[in-house]
Amino acid sequence: MPMIRECIVTTLDEEGRAHIAPLGLIEDGDGWVIGPFRPSATLDNLRTTPFAVANFTDDVLVFAGCILGNKDWPTKSATHVPGAVLEAALAHVELEVSHVEEDEVRPRFHCHVVHEASHAPFKGFNRAQAAVIETAILASRLKMLPREKVEQELGYLQIAVEKTAGPREHEAWRLLVEKIEEDYKHA
Repeated sequence: MPMIRECIVTTLDEEGRAHIAPLGLIEDGDGWVIGPFRPSATLDNLRTTPFAVANFTDDVLVFAGCILGNKDWPTKSATHVPGAVLEAALAHVELEVSHVEEDEVRPRFHCHVVHEASHAPFKGFNRAQAAVIETAILASRLKMLPREKVEQELGYLQIAVEKTAGPREHEAWRLLVEKIEEDYKHA
């Protein structure tokens, strides 16, 4: 299995507006593969503007917020590709699509690194941050996973949140759990 790095990916639409989405980038030698599901704004944007920025942040509220529909996070312009850098990024990588591996469900955009930059020190994740990211992934896949599996995972992840979370992790956790509960009410 290749390594997958969870990050916030920004892409630009044909009018130059930034789209912000949490995605797992797949390690590909010296580059990265972006594999958005169909349909998605990230997929459409990569087809029209074949560049992306991978933003590495420890602010799990950004991950949770994106899953909940908040795509309005402060950004600044990328320096070497058409793109947007998340202001909350500790580091970012500017990417250019080299080639596309077509797939009916999840095309793979193979990208090479154009530029990398660090903005602030990474002081490590606590277990609650990792739990919130896992919960965001679960929340994004409720239609693909059995409810029992989601509930079992949430029970385990909640332990890390209770033991190690700070205020932002607690808030992100609460928002995601409320979203999951609301989705199941209407299922």
